[in-house]
Amino acid sequence: MLTLDKVYHAHYVLKEAIRQTDVIYSPVLSDACGCELYLKCENLQITGSFKVRGAYYKISQLTDNEKARGVIACSAGNHAQGVALASKKFGIKSIICMPDGAPISKVEATRSYGAEVLLVPGVYDDAHNRAEELREEHGYTFIHPFDDEDVIAGQGTIGLEIIEQVKDADVIVVPVGGGGLVSGVAFAVKSLNPKIKVYGVQSTGAPSMLNSIEHKHIETLPSVSTVADGIAVKEPGRLTFDICSEYVDGIASVTDDQVSAAILALIEKQKQIAEGAGAVSLAAVLFNKIPDVKGKKVVCLISGGNIDVTILSRVINRGLLMSGRQCSLTLELMDKPGQLVGVSQIIASCGGNVTAVLHERTNEGTAINGCYLKLQIETKDFEQIKLIRRKLEEGGFKVLK
Repeated sequence: MLTLDKVYHAHYVLKEAIRQTDVIYSPVLSDACGCELYLKCENLQITGSFKVRGAYYKISQLTDNEKARGVIACSAGNHAQGVALASKKFGIKSIICMPDGAPISKVEATRSYGAEVLLVPGVYDDAHNRAEELREEHGYTFIHPFDDEDVIAGQGTIGLEIIEQVKDADVIVVPVGGGGLVSGVAFAVKSLNPKIKVYGVQSTGAPSMLNSIEHKHIETLPSVSTVADGIAVKEPGRLTFDICSEYVDGIASVTDDQVSAAILALIEKQKQIAEGAGAVSLAAVLFNKIPDVKGKKVVCLISGGNIDVTILSRVINRGLLMSGRQCSLTLELMDKPGQLVGVSQIIASCGGNVTAVLHERTNEGTAINGCYLKLQIETKDFEQIKLIRRKLEEGGFKVLK
């Protein structure tokens, strides 16, 4: 059984292996969210994620015989690095099964800690199945990424730290994949202060725990698709489902666009890098997915920062669109001199900045001397976008979208 004593023991053991990450108050994000907002920065943890806590504590509790056999794990990336690092410190062999779509940066980081990496076609659950097969074949000790009491206890140490760092917190918001992190945090926090609300957040493209809690039984999703690869889990754990059902106050979901906007907000406003899974907690507060946070003291757990730089620019672009910092407009014009000048002058007078222009002749069925003008514009916010559209229409230009 998971106990508070076990969480405290994990806290003691982990002192030699991890850092106690800072909780940072953000005045700018507080204004945007309408609450007193704090960030628990596990993106600044060693390995760049909270996962090292559970992995290290679990491996520390193995018997000598289990360590001698070596360990195997499955992961989309962050648990992999935690297991690899812990195995290296204890001098034991580690094999990690990862989805073949895992970010290259996470794959290479895992290898850098000395683990043998096997890429498995599919998503996390496919990697899990392959890891189980290899465990049976070779007798490795399996280190589950979330459905294990020792792993959950390790993640629960974050809850102990938050209570100590923000003594009068009202709400804690936690990312959810398989449920190990939110289970540990909620169990530790509620055991010490039941008045604190703990909410989980999933991606709308992978709502396995959300659906399971709503329907009161574990459900398996047919597929998952989300920019938050660290929480792309088809089925929650049985142990984590039971703990979440008892201790978590609710689970929200956010879209990839909302996650992208949260990543952008962290970069711009807080000078912090978060991966998709790490930013879902902030996305939920930014887009009013969590009840009763207005005017409250809220802690968002930023669970990881291992975002692949190859997709970061795409995520930023999505965030710019979602936050009104960038827009696309299509105008129908008469193809004659001076049209482009007129459009440019109006946009400039409104403070917009045109970054791309595409001029197309119209197709069959439209005016013979007509054309389409597609514009990419840098803007300040949605109000400025509305102003630009209105001024263009007042200037006699037909804005299609």
